[in-house]
Amino acid sequence: MYDVISIGEVLIDFTTVSVDEMGFPTIAARAGGAPCTFLAALAKYGAKTYIYAKVGDDMFGKLLVNAMKNVGIDTSGVVLDPDVFTTLAFVEIDKLGDRSFSFARKPGADTCLRIDELDLSCIDKSKIFYFDTLPLSEEPSKTTTKKAVEYAKNAGNLILFDPNYRPALWKCENDAKEQSLWGLERADIIKISDEEVEFITGKTLSPKEAADWLFDEYDIKFAMVTSGAKGALLQNKKAFVNAECPPVSPIDTTGAGDIFAGSVISRVIKLGKDFEDLDEIELKDIVKFAVTAASLSTEKYSGMSSVPCESLVYEKMG
Repeated sequence: MYDVISIGEVLIDFTTVSVDEMGFPTIAARAGGAPCTFLAALAKYGAKTYIYAKVGDDMFGKLLVNAMKNVGIDTSGVVLDPDVFTTLAFVEIDKLGDRSFSFARKPGADTCLRIDELDLSCIDKSKIFYFDTLPLSEEPSKTTTKKAVEYAKNAGNLILFDPNYRPALWKCENDAKEQSLWGLERADIIKISDEEVEFITGKTLSPKEAADWLFDEYDIKFAMVTSGAKGALLQNKKAFVNAECPPVSPIDTTGAGDIFAGSVISRVIKLGKDFEDLDEIELKDIVKFAVTAASLSTEKYSGMSSVPCESLVYEKMG
């Protein structure tokens, strides 16, 4: 039995760690991709996880499979393809730790995952199915992901969707918006950033306004709205809570939102309650843990390897 199954991008983050006098970067390679970073947080905090993905049958693909295994993710659903190269993301970080991306993905292995390569029966043993929009930006991963989502919904999984908008990966902004709306319409749980809310709605909304919009427009059970260093909001139909991030010294915010989401879901799984039944006190405890874990992750480079241990999170929480 799996607590959470994910489908989507597994890639190498090349993070700039220094720049020479001509502006050329020295870079460090690390395991990345929103789905595996999300699952890494869940696995770190005790959940059983599984991923559908494709990497190249190359040095980086093998490193990624080993990295996921080492953090406790079941990689039985990862395909190593000798005909395509593992997707690469080049991450530029500013003085505040905020990042921007460039991708080597023409095509990247993550876009080449086919439906016949998935053992869909694993979904029958899962409770939650997670996806984002990156695999919806290209074929055949777009069709594969949509079929897997529909299978998971019919199998009774809760569908967790994160728009995870990356402008550099879309040929057309309207297509990105259309696929985001497709995901929102099928989700039971949504994780979304304030920037993605503005992209989809064309409006600047507060976290509470964004959550209310999600509940008004879509048939969801639970919303997670993140606002970077300003904190995050959790909401179900019974209650909502806000939390500010604790003070940290960030060097890289890559994956912080994914670690936040994984931390939230891990706490709910530990409680053993339905998302719609969580009360205000429980939501406060959950969001405090999650913003602390996400904040601490920014003090290390990259996403998957930056998930802090549970004891460190509680120590920071006081």
